Amino acid sequence: MASYFDIKIEEPEEEKKGFFGRLVKGLGKTRQNIVAGFDNVFGEYEEIDDDFFEELEDYMVMGDIGSQLAEQIIEDLRWKIEDEKIHRPRDVRKLLMNCMKAHMRVGQTDYRFENEKSVIFVIGVNGTGKTTTVGKLAAKLKAQGKKVIMAAADTFRAAATEQLRTWSERAGVELIAGAEGTDPASVVYDAVSAAKARNADVLIVDTAGRLHNKKNLMNELHKMYTIIEKEYSDAYLETLLVLDGTTGQNALSQAKEFSEAANVTGIVLTKLDGTAKGGIAIAIQSQMNVPVKYIGVGESLEDLQKFDPNAFVDALFSDGK
Repeated sequence: MASYFDIKIEEPEEEKKGFFGRLVKGLGKTRQNIVAGFDNVFGEYEEIDDDFFEELEDYMVMGDIGSQLAEQIIEDLRWKIEDEKIHRPRDVRKLLMNCMKAHMRVGQTDYRFENEKSVIFVIGVNGTGKTTTVGKLAAKLKAQGKKVIMAAADTFRAAATEQLRTWSERAGVELIAGAEGTDPASVVYDAVSAAKARNADVLIVDTAGRLHNKKNLMNELHKMYTIIEKEYSDAYLETLLVLDGTTGQNALSQAKEFSEAANVTGIVLTKLDGTAKGGIAIAIQSQMNVPVKYIGVGESLEDLQKFDPNAFVDALFSDGK
């Protein structure tokens, strides 16, 4: 089996075009679940009436956009149809796309960690692809010419450290780790010391994947944040929450819970290629007021890319070719 690093990292424009094709392919199940339903409605109805809107809303809910957001999108769609004096159902498709895009706008999404000395905390429950995301981010930043260090602060799961060790060897990135059961804060302290000594550009911290006790999570993160504030105050702090797209509305619930326990600055939504519930990306981007910064539509390194809401909707409504 080829490793992630057997794949050539393309030039930015080529990479962007290549990822759109992978995005179109990766959203195939969601397209069949949502957009195929939309197109049936556009084709079957001869007039725009309440039944027309109700069916569109039903397909949104089926794709895990969520009932509340679906209602808002339909309300906006009604207004736009009236404003633009649209009478034929088949002419509504583009308006619906624009309404979805409008609800995904959360302001400027920055990636400051690419341009200044930074610490990235990666949080999320086990099984979301959290540790793999840490490895892929490290590899991507290394490919940009950054000096990257990873910290294995998920000390409760030995497999997480070994997984990161494999990534560190593949990418040529240093890994700071402790023994199983070590206080995660002590690993972060050692990693900060290493980052300063090596003049690293980015320190990426993999944290324990659990949420069953929010108080423990908050205390653990607080200890690690305090170390950064005291020992590495000149570093920009980013906290990325990794969510599994296949869990649909459960991912949105996790996002809300983690946001209560941590200062989440960005979201990584993984496994969108394996779900018919890709509408959750629209729901999270709209309702959390926290930008989705990366999405994953496959296993390879290039299948984790920066999230572009407009490209996402365009790919979702693509003909799939």
